[in-house]
Formats: sequence, structure tokens, C-alpha cells
Amino acid sequence: MADTLQVDVVAPDRNVYRGPATIVIARTLEGELGILKGHVPVLGVLEAGSVTIRTPDGETVTAAVHGGFISVADDVVSILAETAELGTDIDVSRAQRALDKAKSDGEPEGDAAKRALARLRAAGREA
Repeated sequence: MADTLQVDVVAPDRNVYRGPATIVIARTLEGELGILKGHVPVLGVLEAGSVTIRTPDGETVTAAVHGGFISVADDVVSILAETAELGTDIDVSRAQRALDKAKSDGEPEGDAAKRALARLRAAGREA
């Protein structure tokens, strides 16, 4: 595992994911960031969206995050999110209802809609 990073995805109420990765992809306010072993240190503000983690065995783990920070240093990626949820744990019908409600309330670009879209994308569903 010489070409791996250590990844921690943490929300205030729990550790969401911990493990090795070959690449981590996240969206910050400055744009999308791809992190490989040896990446320069970075501290960024996360946008609502999905974080993609590719493991050494080829698995793709996706998490929906809303708010928070990403820190990269010494081949350790720490994602400290206000809320975070693995794509496999997301209730897709609930996320779709939340998106539909945000749209019907006239706020298709608001925080609730962004959070619902991030959850749907992390679950492998496009709205």
C-alpha cells in the first residue's frame, strides 16, 4: 500500500469513513480537487456535494457532505463535514422528496436543494 492515502470522513456525530485510498475527489469553493499520494498540503472549504474515494482494491466509496473542511497533509486526507453520509446509507426516496419540496417551495438553488442533490448523487442517482 505504498501508493495510498489515509482518509477520514468525520461528521460531528460520528466517524463516517476511515481507510486507505488511491485517490480522493472533492469539491471545494475553489473547484474540484483530486488528491493522490504526495499531494501538497491543502486546506479548503467544502461545497455541498459528493466526495469520491477509490480504495486500493478498486472499490469506489461515495459520501454526501454538506459544509465543512478538507485538509491534506503527509498523505492524510481529513474531511470534517457539518453533515456526511455514505451513499450506501442514503434513503433515496427521502432525498428525492426533499429535492421536490425545495423546488416546489421556489428554492431550487437553496441549501435544502443542494443537500438533497448531493445525497442523490452520492447514492448514484441523478435528479
